[in-house]
Amino acid sequence: MQTHNISVSILSLANPWLDFLPPDSAAGWAQKINDELNAISSASRNRIRAFGCLPLSAPTTADSTTEIQRLTTSCPFIRGIIIGTSGLGLGLDDPKLDPVWAALQGCAMPVFVHPHYGLPSEVFGPRMQESGHVLPLSLGFPLETTVAFMRMWLAGVFDRFPALQVLLAHAGGGVPALAGRVQSCVEHERGFFDEGKGKRVGGPRRGLREVLQANVWLDAVGYGEVGLKGAMEVVGKERVLFGTDHPFFPPLGGEENGEWESVRTNLDAVERVFESDREGLEGVLGVNARKFFGIDGEGSDE
Repeated sequence: MQTHNISVSILSLANPWLDFLPPDSAAGWAQKINDELNAISSASRNRIRAFGCLPLSAPTTADSTTEIQRLTTSCPFIRGIIIGTSGLGLGLDDPKLDPVWAALQGCAMPVFVHPHYGLPSEVFGPRMQESGHVLPLSLGFPLETTVAFMRMWLAGVFDRFPALQVLLAHAGGGVPALAGRVQSCVEHERGFFDEGKGKRVGGPRRGLREVLQANVWLDAVGYGEVGLKGAMEVVGKERVLFGTDHPFFPPLGGEENGEWESVRTNLDAVERVFESDREGLEGVLGVNARKFFGIDGEGSDE
């Protein structure tokens, strides 16, 4: 934070979060971890806030909804929830997740959707290992996020929970580039069309563009101007937040206190895109995040 002049950071548990825990221990661990994140943030002189985690592997969603309620009353530095794309094991379009979405919407608590599982290794072929983690991280993660979000939209999650706020990792993956194509496929899907009524009767009620501009936020971790411009195009520049990808992609030279190229690359892209838009630049670098996390007026005590 000091090296890159970052005044406030949002911490979270790293993937795969609590997805792997046995059902009978998930709720207890969620509470312990969230309490620790809140304590770390409280001791940071207003420089840290955090995403909480949920015990989604617990026997029922009641454990998760109870934890959401507890966080809003007992953990003031937890400003959202981070989850993967598996949900309860069947994806984020699983109807059994509705109580969780309802609780998040009711508490006005945003949710950060981050990938972990990627794509099946068969997709990348037998030579995948020759390039290390390049294909799974650069393509698998963003496409995982893209599919997870589109499944949410197609299943009507945003119809049932119109105030739910979702932050998508890695500039939304392929969402910005594919949004128009997906919407067109919905409009031309014969299974959604009623010949007798002469109109579409199936599929999501709210249009994809409407949902993107009212319910979705994107981070600016795209490592380039093209991805950043695409993110701005679909959600608006007021809904794009700077991100670092820390602690991943550290300097390969081993200099612990040196500048992180990953952070600098994203910052350079933001500065180039907003070269003549000071207000937009300040928004992506901080103002938008303060709005998203509800920390306006809570400056750091640095």
